[in-house]
Amino acid sequence: MVDGTNRGPVAPKDPTKKRPFFYITKDKEIFGAPQPDGSLAHFLYMDMGRLIDAARLTGNVTDEAMVENLTTTAGLRRMIHSIGVSVSGKATDSKVKFVAEMYPNTPGEETTSIEAELLMDGMETVIELGSVGWKDGDRELGQIRFLFDKPGITATTDIRFYLNDGFEAPEQPEDIAVDFASEGYRRMIEKSLMQVGNTARLKRVLDKAAGGEDVTLSFIGGSITQGAGAIPINEKCYARVFYEDFAKRYMKGGECTFVKAGVGGTPSELGMIRFERDVLRDGTKEPDLVVIEFAVNDEGDETQGVCYESLVRKALSLPWKPAVVLLFAVFSNDWNLQERLSPVGRNYDLPMVSVLDAVSPQFPLLPSEGRVISKNQFFYDVYHPSNLGHQIMADCLSNLFDKVSEHPEEYPLGKEAELSGIKPVIGADFESIELLDEKELDALKDKFKIAEVLKGSFDQKDTDLQAVEMDKAIEMTPEFPHNWCHEKGVDPFKMTLSCKKILLIFKDSAHASHGTAEVFVDGKKILDADPHINGWTHCNAVILVNEDECRQREVMIRMKEGQEDKKFTILGFGVC
Repeated sequence: MVDGTNRGPVAPKDPTKKRPFFYITKDKEIFGAPQPDGSLAHFLYMDMGRLIDAARLTGNVTDEAMVENLTTTAGLRRMIHSIGVSVSGKATDSKVKFVAEMYPNTPGEETTSIEAELLMDGMETVIELGSVGWKDGDRELGQIRFLFDKPGITATTDIRFYLNDGFEAPEQPEDIAVDFASEGYRRMIEKSLMQVGNTARLKRVLDKAAGGEDVTLSFIGGSITQGAGAIPINEKCYARVFYEDFAKRYMKGGECTFVKAGVGGTPSELGMIRFERDVLRDGTKEPDLVVIEFAVNDEGDETQGVCYESLVRKALSLPWKPAVVLLFAVFSNDWNLQERLSPVGRNYDLPMVSVLDAVSPQFPLLPSEGRVISKNQFFYDVYHPSNLGHQIMADCLSNLFDKVSEHPEEYPLGKEAELSGIKPVIGADFESIELLDEKELDALKDKFKIAEVLKGSFDQKDTDLQAVEMDKAIEMTPEFPHNWCHEKGVDPFKMTLSCKKILLIFKDSAHASHGTAEVFVDGKKILDADPHINGWTHCNAVILVNEDECRQREVMIRMKEGQEDKKFTILGFGVC
């Protein structure tokens, strides 16, 4: 007699045959980073063509009709039968919530969120799209996020798109592990060295480290320098990985300090304004090394390189003469702006490192032909490197230092030219630009002859700001907290000052509660500052005045007619 209480599992049913599918993520690392609202989340943005690139890079999708279907909600529903999601991590009993959020046709419309709760045990959960209650305002799949129930957890996820009848899935590629010790890897890394340049400043950094002195390494750039794509972002970003490697191999007793100042989605137009605050920390830091990474952020720079060269000269002109390295990252379409920006490096004989030159030539090759890493392995998404990609970027920087340290005979010290004797190759109009916000008003009042600032109805403080992980922290620091925010009313913001140049920094937002402001200088309308153009919470710098004459100017900002009850945030100004 069999004891019914000790029976084994009932024999399972035959498995349901899976539909054809393609990946949009495969073995992608995720991490529950603390958010301002207290949640623990990881975001995968799918808008702005990123879903298409994910399907192409990870899912091997080449059929243009299938690609077109990914651009709209209607196309997605037509092609995709279901979404399969699995999450694998050591904390197999921990839960994670999957959310796929549609973005609206117009800001503020109600949209669909596809949600599922799953364990991090690697088992796939399949969500049939036919069971989803779709909203009329859905435009496209905008983001996927994972919400964790415990802090400090790293996991990986696979997301499959299963196809409806009539669609054929491409063959799904398998990647070969990267061999970091191989000769092919070494050769790939060496190709990143565009120019060693004058080694005097680099040699001083190495001598200080070898002599037991303290050394400070700093990094300024966009989202790649912030660490986007690295999991965890504060530990596996290229800047931190390079810093750890430098400290381990070159420091001989002194303290090595790490300064990371990357802000996602922002160009050197903003970088040059926040340099003193975010890199020099208002005079509390004197970095021995400044790595500048804006080669994939500056396409929208109004000055086509003048802001970039202004930032480079800011760093070069510091009295303690830090080493300045230009780092050129790359997007998944093998694009960056190194052709525009590298003349700056040549003009000042600076070290230049190109990740594009290292990795892009080998992407099309087969492993048997010498490919070291595939695009899918290098990129986390269309814009950002994966952990492997960040490691490669760090190794490219390390290669520069290794060359200077190990082969001094090949890279002898040259006489360093005085900056004052070098004519800008693109322009340096904003070399002396300074940040002016409410905190800095008193400090800059006399220098720029600032009359009383009339806040008008811009008398509130906005705390819903773009925030970034600074230095080694996983916690996020809000950008430009000393702002002027309008919530309602009609009275304009007014400020009178004497200067040559003015940039406005304002907050972008996707929320319908935000409205457009009109910006005037000396009574002349300069622009409509529309926070919805970029479509996310983001810092936006725009030029209002760029003249050679220093004179008194009045800046006035008011809400556009009919939008007086909307929100608008002046984050600050850049002035010189």
